[in-house]
Amino acid sequence: MDTASPDHSPSSAIPLPLFIFALLYGGMTCIAGVLGSKQVALGPLAVEAGIFPFLMLVAISSAVAELYGRQNANRLVRFGFIPLISAIILTWIVIQLPTDEGMYEPAKEAFPIILGQSWRLMIAGIIAYGVSMTLNVYIFSKLSSGRGRLVAMRGAIASMLSQTVDTLIFITVAFVGVRPITSLILGQALSKIVLSIILVPPLITLLVRLARRYS
Repeated sequence: MDTASPDHSPSSAIPLPLFIFALLYGGMTCIAGVLGSKQVALGPLAVEAGIFPFLMLVAISSAVAELYGRQNANRLVRFGFIPLISAIILTWIVIQLPTDEGMYEPAKEAFPIILGQSWRLMIAGIIAYGVSMTLNVYIFSKLSSGRGRLVAMRGAIASMLSQTVDTLIFITVAFVGVRPITSLILGQALSKIVLSIILVPPLITLLVRLARRYS
């Protein structure tokens, strides 16, 4: 009788940085929708706060593509639908459940307002996530010379383009026919481009360096 145990050798294990990236990625997909309920003002820029965890998703997926290949980065993006959709479903269920009468009064009224979303917003978020993150990995990988150079610049370019597409998809699906969308798209796209230039290069550089150091 063969009693050999499964292979748990270090060579068959998931690399520690990739494991941590996957955990962080899943968390960012969930918190992005929550933080997106707030609009923040950054000088002349106005943007929904969900962009910050979303740029983390961009940096993580690009770092994974750089370190572990485009296939693994695409796999990370696809698996990201699991926490994203799970969070949406669980939030909807919790909102439908009866509210405890002893709940703190302002929180009782604010919870469904902050976390409740229309079906259009939910669908828009899911579609925009899938398309923009897949596009980000594609562009980042295509810009590679095969020598691992210019990681920060490639990350910024991929982020700017993918986040512009994200804005076009999300606002169009969520708001077309409800309100004028041209100025909204232009404002949000500009804000995301600026933040992509400022935040993504140091983020992706840091992630790649840490991963290589602790591999």
